[in-house]
Amino acid sequence: MDFVSYTGLFLTALVAATILPAQSEAALVALLLAGNQPPWALVGVASVGNILGSVINWLLGRGIDRLRHHRWFPVREADLESATRWYRRWGKWSLLASWVPIVGDPLTVVAGVLREPLPVFLLLVTLAKLGRYLVVATATLGLV
Repeated sequence: MDFVSYTGLFLTALVAATILPAQSEAALVALLLAGNQPPWALVGVASVGNILGSVINWLLGRGIDRLRHHRWFPVREADLESATRWYRRWGKWSLLASWVPIVGDPLTVVAGVLREPLPVFLLLVTLAKLGRYLVVATATLGLV
């Protein structure tokens, strides 16, 4: 059962970091409340999945000139333009908002478009994503 729980959480977090709709926080809260796995492990699995999803977005951004006109491309032109304006204003520090719904995912694509170096991208996205899951876990366990 642990394998299924961890795999489901990982996949939900990975998908949630893309433009596809998913609620990784709800999955994390449900597993935390079930109490069958250590909270640190759940936060770790969710974080790794979500960060990997953001890396996929970064890679999409790197290849955007070849990909953006395909029907399956997950970022609408208007969202990309909005995220680009935000990113140009705040620079790499805007990646600290990569956890924010609606805005965060396009920011990670724009980071790829604007050629943010992968190590800097990973550091800032990891801080944002891990921080969000730590807050969710702390709030959830504080309510129990």
